[in-house]
Amino acid sequence: MKIENPAPIQWRFSERADQLQSSFIREILKITQQPEIISFAGGLPSPLTFPVETMKAAFDKVLSENGKVALQYGPTDGYLPLRQWIADSLSTNGAKIVPEQVLMTSGSQQALDLLGKVLIDEGSRVLVETPSYLGALQAFSVYRPEFKSVDTDEHGLVPASLDKVAAGARLLYALPNFQNPTGRSLSVERRVELVETCARLGLPLIEDDPYGALSYKGAPAPKMVAMNPDGVIYMGSFSKVLTPGIRLGYVVAPLPLVRRLELAKQAADLHTSQLTQMVVYDVIKDGFLDQHIPKIRTLYGDQCQVMLDAMAQHFPSAVQWTKPEGGMFIWVTLPKHIDAMKLLDEAIAQKVAFVPGSPFYANEPETNTLRLSFVTVPPERIRAGIEILGKLIAAKL
Repeated sequence: MKIENPAPIQWRFSERADQLQSSFIREILKITQQPEIISFAGGLPSPLTFPVETMKAAFDKVLSENGKVALQYGPTDGYLPLRQWIADSLSTNGAKIVPEQVLMTSGSQQALDLLGKVLIDEGSRVLVETPSYLGALQAFSVYRPEFKSVDTDEHGLVPASLDKVAAGARLLYALPNFQNPTGRSLSVERRVELVETCARLGLPLIEDDPYGALSYKGAPAPKMVAMNPDGVIYMGSFSKVLTPGIRLGYVVAPLPLVRRLELAKQAADLHTSQLTQMVVYDVIKDGFLDQHIPKIRTLYGDQCQVMLDAMAQHFPSAVQWTKPEGGMFIWVTLPKHIDAMKLLDEAIAQKVAFVPGSPFYANEPETNTLRLSFVTVPPERIRAGIEILGKLIAAKL
């Protein structure tokens, strides 16, 4: 029975809800769904790399052989064989990771949210790179931290700059490999200096590593978690090496922290899909990634080079850009007087899209920056889109 003439509901949203903002990138992606748009905007892996038939066979196998377990609730911390595989893959002669340190999450974005929930109070100081991953800034912002930007240069984060901002900080968030958005990577020397500095300061270091396997040279850099397992929190994901549709990530942390994260996850979703975890384990357990990842590296490396060559041909000499050796992104710095937001409007009118750099800054955004992603665009469209952008930029000089 329907109630007659109900009084209007007076929605009273929390202060936290009132400050939520949509991702700028997600808003751009709505526009780029149009097939005529040449989109360098999305940080999406190429569908050409998705192992569809392999995943299909694994789903069939898991459901046929162990369907009742796969379709049941699972433990909050995750499927043990997969956690063991992750622990073994991260262990070195100097640092042994155990499966009890591994918490499976519904994508690495959930790991960011759980870390924010457990480590950040309102007003807590949180250190981030300049610029930093937009998704992390969004996840942490819900908990109302005080963001402090750590200095960076053409080689990435500057460890020596930590001392002046680290007092009272709860954590430092960093992406050392082919960073989103800049494509920069930390040298081995800087990794060692960063871990040593954080250890000296008693500062937890989050090592977010979704792109580390995507080195075009095929030689991933050493992981910082292996340098100090008691002080580094490692985040990984299967989104860039298998498929983002499975929404499977993980966080590796010291035992006191991982237990708190597990409690927070219980309150969020009880557990990550048991079926998905069992399927991914079946796919990767016998070395599939050793044959699959090199194919991704080759594709991305070739398309990166196409974009770099096109930029060298069509961009004015006043424009600067990074030259990544892996990952999915190129960072562009325009002359100071050019506003990338306004340039985006003109580019979309010419059927080209990118992401302006401003949203990637926690403080003092640089409006003359932008991010380009090349992995989902065929070479001929990369060349055409870069030529259009080059002409639009040249017209502003």
